[in-house]
Amino acid sequence: MAPSSDRDGAPLHVAIIMDGNGRWATERGWPRLAGHREGAKRVKEIVSACPELGVDYLTIYAFSTENWKRSTAEILGLMSLFRRYISREADRMSAEGVRMRFIGDRTPLDPKLQRLMGWIESRTADNTRTNLTVAINYGGRNEITRAARRLAGAVARGEMDPEDITQEAISAALDTGRLPDPDLVVRTSGETRVSNFLLWQAAYAEFEFTPIMWPDFRPADLAEVLDRFALRERRFGAAAQ
Repeated sequence: MAPSSDRDGAPLHVAIIMDGNGRWATERGWPRLAGHREGAKRVKEIVSACPELGVDYLTIYAFSTENWKRSTAEILGLMSLFRRYISREADRMSAEGVRMRFIGDRTPLDPKLQRLMGWIESRTADNTRTNLTVAINYGGRNEITRAARRLAGAVARGEMDPEDITQEAISAALDTGRLPDPDLVVRTSGETRVSNFLLWQAAYAEFEFTPIMWPDFRPADLAEVLDRFALRERRFGAAAQ
């Protein structure tokens, strides 16, 4: 979809690369998984704050296609954390009107986790107050590749012509096909890379890189980021006024 229009300066869709969990824990002499557990608490706080901050859509980068390179212990711990988060937060999300979706390639994930993901998506499907999208085993290049294969398959089956493959068709074939493009992408921990996150969708997004580690990133910090966003002039290729 095209970039959304802002409402009184507030972005409709904010995407966050939640970086720094492991380093935050290591700096304190704790195991990396302790940082991920603390980071999960921040997710709950940020999601709950979204309605007051005027954010309708929140997408968070939880586990990338490159994260499989991490230690087996950390990967298993993360997958266990994902399962616990879904199970424990289901009632709260329903009560707060949060709709939860997942993007990414689910096929390599543990079947129990896949079932939980499908379950929470179904349970919260009618919620409309906040739209939370969690990227698990997600990579922008992987997503575009899978979308290209789906479109190529449709052409091969005679369901569409090559000329029908427009930008709109590609957008619709992506994991985020029913979501608006992000207005703002935030990365915590001081790194200034997009790390294969929403490569197609963030074409016209504003970017904010903050030195704050994700376990220390609070709703007040997001509010400050949104205040700075409101001061930006988004021209989408038009000349400055």
